[in-house]
Amino acid sequence: MLKKGSKLYSILTGTCPKCQNESMYLDKNPLHFNKILKMHENCGHCGLRYQIEPSFFYGAMYVSYGLNVAIGIAAFIISFVFFDTNLKVAFIVIIASLILSFPYVLRLSRNIYINMFVSYDPNAKLK
Repeated sequence: MLKKGSKLYSILTGTCPKCQNESMYLDKNPLHFNKILKMHENCGHCGLRYQIEPSFFYGAMYVSYGLNVAIGIAAFIISFVFFDTNLKVAFIVIIASLILSFPYVLRLSRNIYINMFVSYDPNAKLK
């Protein structure tokens, strides 16, 4: 399912979208909060500059917003419809799910955003 060369592979693993050979992040664990957004300047394999232009990843906020809305709606449906809770409990479940998914959504939104602009190149090599 996750084959090298697909955008989904790069998005879910956090690898370079161009060569998919190395992680974009200094620390692969998103639960290390002090290093959650620390990225390499360039890919060590193909030389892709991750910060394509100044403030490039500000656009990832829009992706993050969409992901958080989807998580909130899913949490509401699961708690309110399937578990038949009241609105107060459903609201608490939404807030808790957003807080718990925060580090993953933050990285995932960056991964999705850069993959919107950079495509896989199997011949990408350090020049």
